[in-house]
Amino acid sequence: MSNSDAAETTAGNSETAAGAAETVDVVVIGAGFAGLIASRELGNAGYRVLTLEARDRVGGRTWTDHRLDHDLELGGTWVHWVQPHTWAEMTRYGREIVRSPAAEEARWLGAGGERRVASLDEFMALISPGQQRIIDDVRDIMPRGTEPTVGGISAIDHLTIQQRIDSLEMSEEARSANESVWVGHVNAPLDQTGISSAYRWVSATGGHWELMHEASATYRVVGGMSEWTRLIAKSVPGEIRLNTRVTAVAQHPGGTTVTCANGTQINARAVISTLPANAIGGIKFSPELPAVWQRQFAEKVASQGTKVWVKVRGSLPRFFGYATPQHPLSVLKSEFVHDDFSILVGFGPDHTALDVSDLGAVQAAVDAIRPGLEVVDATSHDWVADPLSRNTWMTHRPGQLSRDLAELQQPQGVLHFATTDNADLWGGFIDGAIESGLREAHTVAEALGPQN
Repeated sequence: MSNSDAAETTAGNSETAAGAAETVDVVVIGAGFAGLIASRELGNAGYRVLTLEARDRVGGRTWTDHRLDHDLELGGTWVHWVQPHTWAEMTRYGREIVRSPAAEEARWLGAGGERRVASLDEFMALISPGQQRIIDDVRDIMPRGTEPTVGGISAIDHLTIQQRIDSLEMSEEARSANESVWVGHVNAPLDQTGISSAYRWVSATGGHWELMHEASATYRVVGGMSEWTRLIAKSVPGEIRLNTRVTAVAQHPGGTTVTCANGTQINARAVISTLPANAIGGIKFSPELPAVWQRQFAEKVASQGTKVWVKVRGSLPRFFGYATPQHPLSVLKSEFVHDDFSILVGFGPDHTALDVSDLGAVQAAVDAIRPGLEVVDATSHDWVADPLSRNTWMTHRPGQLSRDLAELQQPQGVLHFATTDNADLWGGFIDGAIESGLREAHTVAEALGPQN
């Protein structure tokens, strides 16, 4: 591809903003992974594609930013070679991985809140029986990760992760540890999160929960997520228009008209929305969205948690630690250790439970897991409050998977939906976003027919 064919990324001040409507083949709403992949595939197939992004950057819920004297991933972070769509795109753009440092010590709370400090092997011995029993029947419930609604899942999809844990006999200490591990995975209260999320991710790793743990929180992308999405954007034919918020999508016999907040109107033969289910209500659709999307938007997916970066003074042994689901931070681990400061990353199930601008509150949250550290600063991005996302990563509420997934993948006229929320294999992950972008690009191309 020549430089003239590569994407033109503009700031949303197109000269057509106050003039006549533009005309393209496809409008893609959103320049996260799903949108970038869909735009690239359709552009390379010869279609005129315009990508509209409300943010001032590409990447969606992945965002590498320099804060706390370090490049930090404010959104999606970890990848793995068992995620096929992710790994193909990593290979395509020459991306490499680096392992998050292995922990030298594990910390958790025992019976009555007693602090435990031990080795990784000792912690794994504590949680392993429970982790296995939670998903022990995965090969019957969800035999193939690529078909998450096939098998026995529909019979148990009404259950929450908390109900599954409560049904198992284990010690108070093991129960608390297993709960906190799963809060870290689903970023939501366990009594609001469907057991289907646990089965999906374990099924995607061939039924092995240990591999699922590794795949979801071990390997980072060298150079950061924002550099990766920048490279994808650079390879997208056509324009990616930033700072351009879509307010309305109206279908009509000739196709569809997309209206933006700045008054721009674009006529297109097809539209691909990549908005998450929790945020899709921010656009007025005519006709109204299908009932399944309206229901998902009203219910919301379960994700409502937080990801927090904390800078502490001095160097320290590398650790991971767990509190309880009732703490503001249920999970905390050292991610970057330097001579004079260290950076920790923490996760909690409620984005309102910790104000990162209140360093006293952050200090207390850290002390609950790893006392003896001095908090210097903290930062995060509230993805749940962000109107363009309204959640961190997708996790199901009870019943949503088996009831809604197939319908969420269906187009409505010339309106198509590509999001990790409606992916088959790694729903909620970057891999799911890429999968959905590829799927809808193919579906749109089939519907529009070959370009001359």
